[in-house]
Amino acid sequence: MVSSPPPPPHPFTSSGISVADECISTFHDLKLKKAHKFAIFKINDSRTQIILDKVSSSEDYQDFVNELPTDDCRFAIYDFSYEVEGAGTRHKLCFYSWSPDTAKIRPKMLYASSKDAIRKRLDGINNEIQCTDLDEVSHKSVLEKVSRSSH
Repeated sequence: MVSSPPPPPHPFTSSGISVADECISTFHDLKLKKAHKFAIFKINDSRTQIILDKVSSSEDYQDFVNELPTDDCRFAIYDFSYEVEGAGTRHKLCFYSWSPDTAKIRPKMLYASSKDAIRKRLDGINNEIQCTDLDEVSHKSVLEKVSRSSH
């Protein structure tokens, strides 16, 4: 008897990790209702799903940076605001892939192979920020990236 192959994993992931509905609803609250300034997501302990880790309405960018673990990976969405001379305030929804140099290799690989699972479910992202250290996630560094993309 020939058995049929198992069904493919969730269509948005190569790692078989799914995205919790709470992640999507939190993203929509951030994007459409401006209910939050940022949301941080992580892979659960059983390595089966991307879940909501933290959410905040703090306007201080450093508060966001301080919430990123120094030795583990995360995904995040941040409503990045900045001034354009003569044109007022701009807002860019940024997707962060945080994979610090100090993280172990296994989580780095798991997050890298799972990024598309969440990224493709979050419609309306303006910029993607890949960061491995505090310099790459600094306000100055991100401002350079988002302001380049707005021209």
